[in-house]
Amino acid sequence: MSVALVTGASSGIGLEFCRQLADLAYDIIAVSNRPDDLQRCAEEIEKTWGLKITTYCLDLASPDAAEKLLDFVSETDLIPEVVINNAGIFDFKAVADMEPARIDAYIDLHMRTMTHICLLFGDMMSSHGGGCILNMSSMSCWMPMPGIAMYSATKAYIRAFSRAYRIEMKERGVSVTVACPGGIATDLFGLPKRLQRLGTKVGALYTPQKFVRKALKRTLAGKAQYINGVMNRLAIPAVASLPEWARVLIKKKLLDRISK
Repeated sequence: MSVALVTGASSGIGLEFCRQLADLAYDIIAVSNRPDDLQRCAEEIEKTWGLKITTYCLDLASPDAAEKLLDFVSETDLIPEVVINNAGIFDFKAVADMEPARIDAYIDLHMRTMTHICLLFGDMMSSHGGGCILNMSSMSCWMPMPGIAMYSATKAYIRAFSRAYRIEMKERGVSVTVACPGGIATDLFGLPKRLQRLGTKVGALYTPQKFVRKALKRTLAGKAQYINGVMNRLAIPAVASLPEWARVLIKKKLLDRISK
């Protein structure tokens, strides 16, 4: 029996990870803070694939979330061979306009909990023959842009941590991969469905299905990093080197208008 743990599993990319892992005959531990969506995810996996799915409703931004998750998994006697750290949040908003609790949620969810899940489950997998970890960063980790300061900064942490932690875990039999996706047609960024469909049609956005298929392939093959799309990879140096006047223009033309 092969087992995979997926956080943020109830919708979007996380739900697609559950589907494709089930297609590879993995039993699933699905974690989310949305109980109704989590139940629908479980029903779909069990009905379509006939596999075991264990659900756990948990606020992954809570202070002891990783420890609670480890305790829960230990009680089930399921040992994950694959861990997908996918849970995330997004706002297009100036830091000064965010509630302190929302700022803390970015730090807690993207950084603290992700790190402790890696440490706790990395140890578990190492002591049971090894495994794979996939941490979801973002192409925005190279983009210090107004409006996404908390998102891009915490996603940059995920990438830097993952690349270093990968080296530390190599001799312990645990492979660590980081994915830095460009645009994906999900509801995370608040894009209307019609624009999501248009984006995928013209090639500006990946479908969740295509992204997950390629990300999983690279994770299970033990690759270090995955960035979807040639255009995204080519755009990184250009976007990362935008002059400050261009960033100011983005703030004035976009962020300031949305904030009004």
